[in-house]
Amino acid sequence: MNQIKCPKCGEVFTIDESNYESILKQVRDHQFNEEIQRTVKQYNEKLENELALVKAKSESEVQKLLSEKDRLIESLKSDLNNKNVEAQLEVSKAIAEKEKEISQLKADNTAQKQAYESKLSNKDEQIAYYKDFKAKQSTKMIGEDLEQHCLYEFNRVRPLFMNAYFEKDNDVKSGSKGDFIFRDYDEEGTEIVSIMFEMKNEADETATKHKNEDFLAKLDKDRKDKDCEYAVLVSLLEMDNDLYNEGIVDMSHRYEKMYVVRPQNFIPIITLLRNANRNSLSYKKQLIVAKQQDIDLSNFEENMNVFKDAFNRNYELASRKFQDAIDDIDKTIKALEKTKADLMSSDRNLRLANDKAQDLTIRKLTKNAPSIAKRMKKE
Repeated sequence: MNQIKCPKCGEVFTIDESNYESILKQVRDHQFNEEIQRTVKQYNEKLENELALVKAKSESEVQKLLSEKDRLIESLKSDLNNKNVEAQLEVSKAIAEKEKEISQLKADNTAQKQAYESKLSNKDEQIAYYKDFKAKQSTKMIGEDLEQHCLYEFNRVRPLFMNAYFEKDNDVKSGSKGDFIFRDYDEEGTEIVSIMFEMKNEADETATKHKNEDFLAKLDKDRKDKDCEYAVLVSLLEMDNDLYNEGIVDMSHRYEKMYVVRPQNFIPIITLLRNANRNSLSYKKQLIVAKQQDIDLSNFEENMNVFKDAFNRNYELASRKFQDAIDDIDKTIKALEKTKADLMSSDRNLRLANDKAQDLTIRKLTKNAPSIAKRMKKE
């Protein structure tokens, strides 16, 4: 049994074990509930505080993110505006450049068209002029006048070629000759360029029409015979052939360093070849020095060979004479040895004769001559 005292009235109650446990349980449950409620309240208060903090922090972060987003949006908008401006500027610049190129192309096209029309007009005028020029003269006079024309054109620009030689080719030792030879030299006298010229023309009335190629073989031969580096045919032949009317024609695929030009390109071809060779003049001088060194070496070798040949001839002559002298000496030695042998033999005979003479007596002389022995005694 258990006793329980009332906290208000002080009365003591006696209760059995089961009731006591029931009362304790009620007390414990009440205290536990109170404790739970207090704990839940504290937890809720703490949770609310933390939620308030998290909410405040979240709102701050959100606000910060929103601010960053707004700043980024503004930056992107600014960049986009700048890009649009730059793109517009680039597009405008590209359009301006293209318009400038188009304008330049139009101007170039106009200029080229005018130049072509001018060239075409000049060509037609030149063709008409030369046809009229040829029609008024004989074939011989045409050729001579073309030469005079070229000579006049060269003399007109002679100050540009102060060290040059330009004269008629009058040397026919090789059997043929060209019309003119051009040679230009530098201040030291080294040849810069040399050109063999042939001038060809014919009247429209000429029955047999020649072509430029008909004269190239002879011109190439004349170039080589006169030791010229280049050959140029100044021609009024084939006036309707655009190949020769459009400028300088390189014929080196047929003949080495060969060109065909119209009279209007006579001075330009000289200037072109002279300037091209002037740029390689230093190499030409080096080649001349190298050739001279080769010549010097060849001369040295030739002199050495001449000396060797002369020395060999003299050596052979001296050797033969030396051998002859040796042979003569050998013969003399043999003769002397024979003479020596003869003398030695004579010496022996003389000694024998002397011995015999020393041994000679009257008795021996009169041994078999008694009459002489008697006479010798009487005397």
